Amino acid sequence: MKFITFMKKDGSIRAGWLNPKNQAVDMHEASNGKLPDNMLAFIENHDVFMGYIEENKGLIETGSGSYSLEEVSLKSPLPNPKSVRDFYAFEQHVKTARENRGLEMIPEWYEFPVFYFTNHLAIKGPEEDIIRPQNCKWMDYELEIACVIGKEGRNIKAEDAEQHIYGFFIMNDWSARDLQRQEMKVGLGPAKGKDFATSFGPYLVTKDELEYLKEGKGYDLEMIARVNGRELSKGNMKDLYYSFGEMIERASAGTTLYPGEVIGSGTVGTGCILELGTDVHRWLEPGDEVELEITGLGVLKNKIIEE
Repeated sequence: MKFITFMKKDGSIRAGWLNPKNQAVDMHEASNGKLPDNMLAFIENHDVFMGYIEENKGLIETGSGSYSLEEVSLKSPLPNPKSVRDFYAFEQHVKTARENRGLEMIPEWYEFPVFYFTNHLAIKGPEEDIIRPQNCKWMDYELEIACVIGKEGRNIKAEDAEQHIYGFFIMNDWSARDLQRQEMKVGLGPAKGKDFATSFGPYLVTKDELEYLKEGKGYDLEMIARVNGRELSKGNMKDLYYSFGEMIERASAGTTLYPGEVIGSGTVGTGCILELGTDVHRWLEPGDEVELEITGLGVLKNKIIEE
């Protein structure tokens, strides 16, 4: 299923899914209140709620509570994640980005997957404007895929991690590279360079929808980024050096993961301007439109604006 969060014409925000007619279904309305009105509550108790949907299969195709996509505005499928951890799991991106800064590869990178926490209260959805931070002149996109945790767990082994994944969506880990460079000289970060926005969407796709595309440590999902219609980045999720299972094992070591937390992959090879170089494309400016596309997960589009 493709789960969504959307705003109706009356301004109310509801959660649901896309039905076979490509309409937005308000799960709360369609179920007469049996299902919640937000995605986080659904994920937190999805076993029970999916059982209800299985018993009432007509809900998936229902006309009740259904709206054409022209009648609604899609928001981030999970606008209020409990946390966002972003990993550094594609080798090509790490190597090339470091080479462009005159740095050698870090041997420790091959020992375990690393991550940082980003601002889980600055989540944006499809078609939402992204404000370029004040004093930022080196704004960048980052083409990533993220999973949503659907089952609580602690000290999860990589081989058992799949049962803890609810689904996947596209993630754009927006970066203020000049702010990031300044703060990381101190030995901490990235923090302020990533503080202003992270985009998710347009759908949260359950992992069963992608099962037939499994390959390598991930899935055979083509990943593309365009700026103002021009293709700049192209990679594939199957090229992950660290699987999501390995990322979850690392994240859950000595820590409990809860439903509604998000795990980002880090940038795919070629997936940002920092890696490509400004001779390929200048840093992003107000008025630029960035599109990220991943096989099976749709297209996530945002426009940059000035504060």
